Amino acid sequence: MQPKPWIEPMKRFTALFLITVFTMSCGGTPEDESTGRLASHLNFYNWSYYIGETTISDFQDMTGVRVRYDNYSSNEEVLARLQAGVSGYDVVVPSDYMVEVMISLGLLRPLNHDNLPNIIHMDPRFMGLPFDPENRYSIPYQWGSAGIGVNTARIPDFEESWGLLWDERYSGRISMLDDMRSGLVPALKLLGYSVNTTSEQELEEALDLMIQQKPIVKAYTSDTYIDLLKSGDVWIAYGWSGDIYQVARDNPDIRFFIPQEGTYLWVDNMVIPQKAPSPYTAEVFMNYIMDPEVSAGITNATWYASPNSNATDYIRPEITGDPSIYLSDEILDRSEFLQDVGEQTRLYERIWSRLKSH
Repeated sequence: MQPKPWIEPMKRFTALFLITVFTMSCGGTPEDESTGRLASHLNFYNWSYYIGETTISDFQDMTGVRVRYDNYSSNEEVLARLQAGVSGYDVVVPSDYMVEVMISLGLLRPLNHDNLPNIIHMDPRFMGLPFDPENRYSIPYQWGSAGIGVNTARIPDFEESWGLLWDERYSGRISMLDDMRSGLVPALKLLGYSVNTTSEQELEEALDLMIQQKPIVKAYTSDTYIDLLKSGDVWIAYGWSGDIYQVARDNPDIRFFIPQEGTYLWVDNMVIPQKAPSPYTAEVFMNYIMDPEVSAGITNATWYASPNSNATDYIRPEITGDPSIYLSDEILDRSEFLQDVGEQTRLYERIWSRLKSH
């Protein structure tokens, strides 16, 4: 019986990597872009629980480059670090609207597409998006949506609505994302407003709704809600699809749904900070991530959708066949991407600060 491609170990090296290994300098010599030498280390700054099981180790084995892997829990966290002049990161993975912000602030380095031949595998639907129309600064990494995870052993019957997060019967058993943009989405959608609204009145209404909810919320967290859902401390978790599916793999009582009012969609992207110490090595790493089998390995681990057209044959069918991961047209029609709201970002900051300090 032929092994399934989504569980077959990666056996092939792309031509780029054969060339890369051949041209590597000995003794950890710093990279030289003019000669295409690799650095001895790569610093990768990524979201929590957001990499394949062997993604890093395979790259290290192929190239000899040691990867230092660090995590963050919000777009604003990584923005603050880059604005503060932290220059040690070679590759970071901000979301769509944050890429636009970082470009406008001059925080990103333009990509050399000559070093990214695997870009041919990327799904055209996720290329040339408004935040980076020519993909001059960014390459898609994963995409997905936000929704609600429910412990059905505790709550067997419920309406698939954002309103579930306001149900007082589950006081102390609800978690919310701790992020000013995604954190306001449930209230905005419940009120029928755009997740990109710049109306102060609409945001004030959303704030009022969030303040009403706050006494029944156990935690605002963008990373530990996975552990809270696993432990049973939380029965209802607002979070990202892949995170909740990771919990559901071990506990079939956990169910993820996208509320009937719609949600927000996101594309996370690989970018190179302007002050990255090893930009050539960063591009080699990005090209490796765009290999269809590597991209599929990340999706098989995270349960987030891949923006790689040629990865599908290597992705588990229970993932590609799930309409809450690879979304139906009906859900897509009710959903939005987060966009940069320009100067009104300050309004969002004030609204979120008032909620957290209330």
